[in-house]
Amino acid sequence: MTLTKTPICDFGKIAVDFELKSINNETISLEKIKGNNGTLVMFICNHCPYVKAIIKELVKDCKDLKREGINSVAIMSNDTQNYPEDSFDKMIEFAKKNNFGDLHYLIDETQEVAKKYGAVCTPDFFGYNKNLELQYRGRIRELKDLKPLKDGESDLKLAMKMIAQTQKGPNKQIPSMGCNIKWKQ
Repeated sequence: MTLTKTPICDFGKIAVDFELKSINNETISLEKIKGNNGTLVMFICNHCPYVKAIIKELVKDCKDLKREGINSVAIMSNDTQNYPEDSFDKMIEFAKKNNFGDLHYLIDETQEVAKKYGAVCTPDFFGYNKNLELQYRGRIRELKDLKPLKDGESDLKLAMKMIAQTQKGPNKQIPSMGCNIKWKQ
């Protein structure tokens, strides 16, 4: 496990389109999941301790944000050959265990989508406004020893609500951190 932090937000960068297979065997595109007030694209995986530490809150936040007109999608881009815990079948189990409901969980088998987005770790969050312009590239919340330090709404949820209301993200953003993406050799 290599601890990796996300780069600072490249405000205004346009989201990259994709077509990926979901755990429901549907092909999901960015256009299909785009929200009226914003879109959250996140890179996660099943085995990362940072993802495991925040997944319940993340799923709840995504459900709450949907009521704000923000749709969310989770993408798993790790090398499943060398990291079988992140296999497609394990993705299905992980989603069921964590009550993903209608949160789309997609597999990026070629890793091309992660590369095009510049994803570096799990979790890695990309918050877009209604025009698919990047406005947030930060953390969900502060953790210490994989435990949240404060209660209340997460940094991610507050930023995405701000984006829904103003189409702009916060100027101050604290990078997300987690395990590096497991790239194929």
